[in-house]
Amino acid sequence: MNQKDMTILDHIEELRKRLMIIVVFFVLAVVVSFFLSQPLIKWLQHASVAQDITMNAFRVTDPFKVFMQMAFVLAFIITSPVILYQLWAFISPGLLEKERRVTLGYIPVSVTLFLAGLLFSYFVLFPFVIRFMMSLSGNMEIQTTIGINEYFHFLFQITIPFGVLFQLPVVMLFLTRLGIITPAFLKKVRKYAYFILIVVAAFITPPDVISHMMVTVPLLILYEISIWISKIGYKKSQAAEAEQARALNDPQ
Repeated sequence: MNQKDMTILDHIEELRKRLMIIVVFFVLAVVVSFFLSQPLIKWLQHASVAQDITMNAFRVTDPFKVFMQMAFVLAFIITSPVILYQLWAFISPGLLEKERRVTLGYIPVSVTLFLAGLLFSYFVLFPFVIRFMMSLSGNMEIQTTIGINEYFHFLFQITIPFGVLFQLPVVMLFLTRLGIITPAFLKKVRKYAYFILIVVAAFITPPDVISHMMVTVPLLILYEISIWISKIGYKKSQAAEAEQARALNDPQ
């Protein structure tokens, strides 16, 4: 059925089907993650950034809470290609054939950028923040006792948002190819976007200038890269529309 011929109820039914597929894959991913969570938690506890830190459980349920959090985070990462594909499959009937092929290629790029954001934040930003906090505690002669629940909560707070924010170029390109935004619009709202990114950086970093700059600068660079990529996507979108118009006007 062509998307133009679909009723509101048809769209809702299609969305329900896509969501059910995502839920099924997510549940399966959670089951798989149960076997991966414990080894990963042990590895993170003995990684170089945590070598000088003794993890403590302040509640009986803290280890189980960390285990479940890690399982769900892993399940989300494993399921992310399925989520992106189902999103693409839901909106693809409204795209041109060439746009369908192009936007389908965004999925592996998006997953790669998400993982790149996680790795960057874990290996670059997170160790710096931990060293800063431990140094501050030492200078103030404070004995730091770290709970395992608080440690992993802070780890997720730093890494996961960065993985999501690294999707910015792909999201901008995708929205440009759909005709929702244009490079001119991105330039017009640049100062507002900068402000939002600075606020986001403030939420996911400690209250010191260096840590804030380590997050803010990459985010602003990502936004500028997004504008540049949006220009490329916009030109290709315009070319595709012109080609389709010529094909309609020239039946031969």
